[in-house]
Amino acid sequence: MYSEITAAKPSIRTPARHLSSAASFYLLASVTVSFLAGSSAPTPLYPLYQRMWGFSPVMLTVVFGVYALAVLAALLIAGRLSDHLGRRPVLIVAAIAQALVMLLFATAESVTGLLVARIIQGVTTGAAIGAVGAAMIDLDKRRGTVANAVAPPFGTALGALLGGIFVQYLPGPTHLLYAVLAAVFIAQGLGLRFMKESVSAQPGVLASLKPRLNLPRATREPLLLAVPILLAVWSLAGFYGSLGPMLIRGLMNSGSPVLGGLALFVLAASAGISVLLLQERTPRQMMMVGAVSLLAGVALTVFALSHSAAVLFFPGTAVAGVGFGAGFQGAVRTVIPSAAPHERAGTLSIIFIICYLAMGVPAVAAGSMLAQHVNIIATAEYFSAVVMALAAAAFLGAMRRIYGVEATPSAGCAE
Repeated sequence: MYSEITAAKPSIRTPARHLSSAASFYLLASVTVSFLAGSSAPTPLYPLYQRMWGFSPVMLTVVFGVYALAVLAALLIAGRLSDHLGRRPVLIVAAIAQALVMLLFATAESVTGLLVARIIQGVTTGAAIGAVGAAMIDLDKRRGTVANAVAPPFGTALGALLGGIFVQYLPGPTHLLYAVLAAVFIAQGLGLRFMKESVSAQPGVLASLKPRLNLPRATREPLLLAVPILLAVWSLAGFYGSLGPMLIRGLMNSGSPVLGGLALFVLAASAGISVLLLQERTPRQMMMVGAVSLLAGVALTVFALSHSAAVLFFPGTAVAGVGFGAGFQGAVRTVIPSAAPHERAGTLSIIFIICYLAMGVPAVAAGSMLAQHVNIIATAEYFSAVVMALAAAAFLGAMRRIYGVEATPSAGCAE
């Protein structure tokens, strides 16, 4: 009986007519964009929720951080599910679940409702993120690897900007924004029904749900090289995503929701653009460019914050965003090519576990500093020092690796 269950094929059957490979690829990329947009869209709404429900900055970072922890839990439990069940059924269920999560956001009446929505959103995103990334690589290994680095920052940027626009210019933003996103998720769920499955079902469905960090041996050394830059870029994204509006308010003395979302938009958009412009570089070159850009960009933003120079803050954020995009793509391209096709979703899940830990935990720590009456500018300066230290470690690691490869041509990870 058990073997029958584990070897079962997905119950959602592919229609007789299905999407072309190109159409399927763009649909999958749009799923990544919309899922990440859904996660960042509430950022400009946080000040509005604070005024409505009167919760503290610490609770604000908890609302943000609990999403990251929920993603982490889902990655641990369901990160390898699509390697066994198939990409398509996992993504269809996740899209439907995301539409239902938008309903929870729209009907939330307290910070408790917001927390519940964020937790379930994190679970559905965590279940899908490895599957959609692996599916794109299944269809086109090169373009899929690039899309895995481009789509998340563009989705994050889009969500932050849309959230700000809805809050500032449109009626009922706490309802209308989520209704629009729900419609997008429903449309994507329908589209996914016409996508051809990219992998065959594998036995071990139930066993795959047991939390296990099973990193393929071939990917271990490349991942060790990538960890510092992953920690640096995603902790910075977490800070902007949770406390960006408060930072803008402290720097510019402005409560504009669009400006509040603009900081995260600039960071994420410049990250996506850098991936497109630098995709011909080797993975190690990408990580080195990412580390140097992160050092320069964060240093410029710290200078801007210390001297109340708002005119320098956004250029510094844009340079740091280049570091985010280049560093993240370099890390993904360093690790994923070393994984076999049936190991890709699990390997991507481990990468995202590292990313979401880096995004969630430091953000909550920053909120705790604010609770201890450390002002937002000083908190940002402490946070930036940690990010710069990690970026420096990533740069030195990449340099050492390059010289090691030159000394021993047979050494090194897959490019």
